[in-house]
Amino acid sequence: MTCCDLKCGLITGTVLGALIAVLGGILIPVGNMLIKNTVHKETVLENGTLAFETWTSVDIAIHRQFWLFDVQNADDVVSQGAKPVLVQKGPYTYKTRFIPKKNITFNDNYTVSFVLPAGAIFEPSMSVGTEEDIFTTLNLAVAGVYSLLGHKFANLLIQRSNSSLFQNRTVKELLWGYKDPMLGSMLGVFYPYNDTFDGPYTVFTGKDDINKVATIERWQGETSLSYWNDSYCNKINGTDGSSFHPFLDKKEPLFFFVSDICRSISAEYEGTVDLKGIDVYRYVLPPEALASPAENPDNQCFCTDPVITKNCTMAGLLDLTACRGAPVYISLPHFLYGSKDLVQGVIGLNPNFDEHSIFMDVEPITGFTMRFAKRLQLNMLYGPSDSIVILNKIKDYTIFPILWVNETAGLDDETADLFKKELIGRMELLEGFQIGLIVVGLILFASCLIGLIVVCMKPKNTKLPLVVK
Repeated sequence: MTCCDLKCGLITGTVLGALIAVLGGILIPVGNMLIKNTVHKETVLENGTLAFETWTSVDIAIHRQFWLFDVQNADDVVSQGAKPVLVQKGPYTYKTRFIPKKNITFNDNYTVSFVLPAGAIFEPSMSVGTEEDIFTTLNLAVAGVYSLLGHKFANLLIQRSNSSLFQNRTVKELLWGYKDPMLGSMLGVFYPYNDTFDGPYTVFTGKDDINKVATIERWQGETSLSYWNDSYCNKINGTDGSSFHPFLDKKEPLFFFVSDICRSISAEYEGTVDLKGIDVYRYVLPPEALASPAENPDNQCFCTDPVITKNCTMAGLLDLTACRGAPVYISLPHFLYGSKDLVQGVIGLNPNFDEHSIFMDVEPITGFTMRFAKRLQLNMLYGPSDSIVILNKIKDYTIFPILWVNETAGLDDETADLFKKELIGRMELLEGFQIGLIVVGLILFASCLIGLIVVCMKPKNTKLPLVVK
């Protein structure tokens, strides 16, 4: 090869390497745009998309785990006004949300309506006992008439039925219903449940704006609630929590509406965790969500009873009386984030963040919720009364924990493998191809350039004249 041929080859290699590296760089935004467009297409709620298939599927098991509180000193509470001593037992586990959404109706290209049927199947293998286990717990009917009726009339009903402040009930009765002797009607924490439904919901499909996908437009036909006498607290804000818009920003809180607690709420990014080989964003319910209005003025409109909440200074409690038509108070389990008065009102509670907080693990590219734990505690109230005989010895108001529930679901291995293959695998392949082009191009460019410099700097050979002696 002549010097000219070598130079030309090195120049060609240098240019070719530069072009390959530039091509790899150009493919990065092109590839990102391709990924973004594909994700947007697959996260719209319409027939044929991955989001719609996931949204309508019931393949991922959702369970409700119940922990019930058993009163150890019921007689002392009534006769001496002692603090209730509680021992929790659980979980008693039920499979729920195994019935697909019904009445799915596309109203136009932009919204879709549906209802969520309710059902519960007991799972003995995931429970500590049977549905026939008996607990001593607060008498729901007595607590109800204490709060809703005049005390003299309530006392008459209580004495006629020979009811007491506490009662013995099986797990099945307490959860799903029993005929109460005082009221003469069915009563239970979740009665009625089976064969009922939540909704109807109307949500945005994301067809016109992907940032609105799965966001609730209407619930039960209304764009806002009517429980709180305030437009802010009555706002239906966010999704139902099962999915959010794609390409999440860690700094952005996620809003979701929970019909169980009759309000919208938000969660904040806590950190990135690994879920079966998939990086997901963990969002948790912050303490501010249930803080007292004194600490978080946005919660002022949720304070409906200044007596019980001590002039709205009590944290960690949400009064659902206006929503449920019964004196029910919702909190986190064991009054996590609650005021000391709540925790110290009974004996036996031990709030723990890891066991009692609410969290969601959301895949940030698609916005799909991959795992969640929705933990709530149901409480009722009793207090002193001169007119109600069984409450004569009670010294102070007590927010009494009936039970707490953990509604949970997680990604199974098969779905995780499919997700990694169809999305993460393709993204990694594209990214590897892009990086490969850049690396190969730069190596070729650098090696040819160095060779070219060496050749150009090499001194030319000069011929010496022949000397003939």
